[in-house]
Amino acid sequence: MQSVQIFGVKNSQATRAAERFFKERRIAIHMVDLKLKPMSPGEIKRFLDRFGLPALLDTEGKAWIDAGLKYMKVSESEMLQKIEKNPGLLRLPLIRCANRLSIGQDEEAWKLMLA
Repeated sequence: MQSVQIFGVKNSQATRAAERFFKERRIAIHMVDLKLKPMSPGEIKRFLDRFGLPALLDTEGKAWIDAGLKYMKVSESEMLQKIEKNPGLLRLPLIRCANRLSIGQDEEAWKLMLA
């Protein structure tokens, strides 16, 4: 029986959509609420290596604009520190199923995870 790990925040619409998607297919979910527990550096690195930092960032989101990042030049290490403090900067949810990863609300990628 496979399970998925969902990194997100409870009040995120996309995170809830992912939870619903996997629950409807009776897939075991391990939910990590990033407001309560930040991602481990190794877990973040796994997504960074696959997608790169720009793909992980929600540059259109309220958290990004509120943090003033639209006009700031920030190093990758500084950005990782900001992400740890404010998971809203990420394109949530981040999902891991075995070695398959997805970012954001991506039902096609989720279906591939289950294939």
